[in-house]
Amino acid sequence: MNIFPKTCLSIALAALSSAPNPSQAADPALLRTAVDRIITPLMAQYQVPGMAVAVTVDGQTMFFNYGLASKEAKAPVSEHTLFELGSVSKTFTATLASHAIDQGKLSLDDHPGKYMPQLKGSAVDRASVLHLGTYTAGGFPLQFPDEVAANDDAQMLTYFRNWKPDAAPGTQRRYSNPSLGLFGHVTALALHTDFRAAMEQQLFPALGLRHSYIQVPDSAMSDYAWGYDRNDHPVRVRPDVFAAETYGVKSTSADMIRFVQANIAPERLAEPMRRAVEGTHIGYFDIGEMRQGLGWEQYRAPVTLERLLAGNSETMINDANPATALTPPQAAPRGTLFNKTGSTRGFGAYVAFVPEQKIGIVMLANKSFPIPARVKAGYEILQQLR
Repeated sequence: MNIFPKTCLSIALAALSSAPNPSQAADPALLRTAVDRIITPLMAQYQVPGMAVAVTVDGQTMFFNYGLASKEAKAPVSEHTLFELGSVSKTFTATLASHAIDQGKLSLDDHPGKYMPQLKGSAVDRASVLHLGTYTAGGFPLQFPDEVAANDDAQMLTYFRNWKPDAAPGTQRRYSNPSLGLFGHVTALALHTDFRAAMEQQLFPALGLRHSYIQVPDSAMSDYAWGYDRNDHPVRVRPDVFAAETYGVKSTSADMIRFVQANIAPERLAEPMRRAVEGTHIGYFDIGEMRQGLGWEQYRAPVTLERLLAGNSETMINDANPATALTPPQAAPRGTLFNKTGSTRGFGAYVAFVPEQKIGIVMLANKSFPIPARVKAGYEILQQLR
């Protein structure tokens, strides 16, 4: 089943998915011309200094690099340039949680008070780990209030103990860093380790990611791009509460397309990482035409640009939306498109893939330009895979 109805892409993807020779899956020169045509005016319109785009088609990887990683140093972007992933980091947090579940150290039916006794009896403890990981705990805001300082566990605990829900767990989805941050924090507690250590020493190596970090080491700082804010000032991410769990990963397009390929074909991973990745492909709640899993957001075939834009809209990001629980949870149907956006003050990212069609795209930029523009560009590039 092709996900893009009645377009040339539906024919192209069918041909690509059955192509016996990956070298014939996509003509690099033609694809370069098409990607240039899409990305160059996009960067000019939003004054994006640099961008790394990576595409995978039937196992073949292609990189398209544009502009500067640092305007001050005139450093060019490459597939080895480190970008801040923003909320795309949540897909890694979800994979770590899925790994903990597979090991029997964490359950989605658990409540946070099991790992944080200070929260027992509070409103948040009526929500499950699943609710935290799918933004359905009952109405956490997008961000922590300013008075909750970074690296202050006492203030963090006070915030969660005093939190008052707007709805019963499992009835609405409200995208939230506090919700997903607590999900990641509980995961690390269940694993009896520090979150950063679990990511950098366990998860990233198991996925074959050699240049992905929570904290960029001195040896890799020369590869770390500068981001640029709305005033075009060079910036990098701030260490706010649960930053590591929610938007703290820095990675390259080379590592990210490898992560996409692992999600397209998890059977190529060694156990137990295969099961960890597959666990993030389960759907738990329907929110309009978008299906919420752990980390990834899912779109069932046929996928249109309008549906992708609706699922990545300001309304989905900022507002509470009714959620319908899937009982039992469901594996992603054939033809499902998975995606995730991410932003920090100076960076913007978009990742999308369709396992059945063996295609995926990574877009990393050192400026946070509008999400609809990213989604549209990613969609248009996928249409060129023929």
